[in-house]
Amino acid sequence: MSNSKSNRLAEAAAPAPASLVSRLPSPVFSWPLRVYWEDTDAGGVVYHASYLRFLERARSEWLRAQGVAQQRVRDEFGVVFVVRDMALEFLLPARLDDELDVTVESGERRSASMTFSQRIVRRADGAVLVEARVRAACIDADSFKPCRIPTSLFPE
Repeated sequence: MSNSKSNRLAEAAAPAPASLVSRLPSPVFSWPLRVYWEDTDAGGVVYHASYLRFLERARSEWLRAQGVAQQRVRDEFGVVFVVRDMALEFLLPARLDDELDVTVESGERRSASMTFSQRIVRRADGAVLVEARVRAACIDADSFKPCRIPTSLFPE
């Protein structure tokens, strides 16, 4: 095994903090977006799968705002984050040209996963369109097996 890969795996396998479960930074992060034709069905209503992309973009931007560049994490630690499970509640439809805010609130962090609460809100009237709970797992980028989140990514 190459020295750099063994260093990455050692960092990823570092012991968990004293508590097995901790909290990630709690302020709510918000990412703005506008609905385009490509996001809608023929009637101009957002297609259900488009909401998944909106949620993913907001989580990616949340990571960036925390100083976590996903390609750097892959290169330096040999890990990536994947959605392990997700629960969505579709409350109201978004439509073509709507301006939306997609929020991310970090929740529980375990040794190899973290959870997020997310909402998609229409700016014009503040209506909550979608509520989601997402659990992201940390996996080895080569083997796709679960592994510890590197402790230096989200210092206590």
